[in-house]
Amino acid sequence: MTSAARSVATLREMILRGELAPGSRLGEVELAERLGVSRTPIREALGRLAAEGLVELVPNRGARVASWSAAELAGIFDLRVLLEPRLTAFAARNATPADLDELDRLATQMHEVGAPGPDQDLDALVGLNRRFHDTLVALADQPALASALAAAVRMPIVLRNFHAYGPAALQRSLAHHSEIVAACRAGDPTWAEAVMTAHIRNARAVMVPAAPAAQEES
Repeated sequence: MTSAARSVATLREMILRGELAPGSRLGEVELAERLGVSRTPIREALGRLAAEGLVELVPNRGARVASWSAAELAGIFDLRVLLEPRLTAFAARNATPADLDELDRLATQMHEVGAPGPDQDLDALVGLNRRFHDTLVALADQPALASALAAAVRMPIVLRNFHAYGPAALQRSLAHHSEIVAACRAGDPTWAEAVMTAHIRNARAVMVPAAPAAQEES
């Protein structure tokens, strides 16, 4: 990989993990030192991430991690609820027993790291959740729908943050993953689609009200 490609991949992951918070400034000099590269690949990386919607380039002020208003987030979730349940229904039709075992393993791991207590690790939950959803999208094998969904969910605070969840909302979210696997094992796309719809609406109820506070803190 070139320095620019490595910089893109590293910065993208830092944003999606929440290590670079929405609204935070992205200084070329600081990032170059942090990643051990020159400013040129950093500048190119920021441009590419801006095209993905993860970075905002502000005239005369430089770059910052993209942030969204409550209204913008509500629109994103409205789009997700049209696309992702349909993809989940396709995944339910296509998944093999091995695919379902992998989804079940991810759902079980999410329960383990997300359960309340001293071992709870919400940051670990982020990566597992991403893999679960990405696996369903891949199994759906619907490139047009997948591309439309990717444009909507690249924003890190939509799918990637569990710190805003209260105990009840988090429990519902974790249970939805297991129920989606059960629906797929039953060969019932309608059930799988319905659970994913509930899953996204649960996330919407948490994330949209939390958006203004998250932006003020950043």
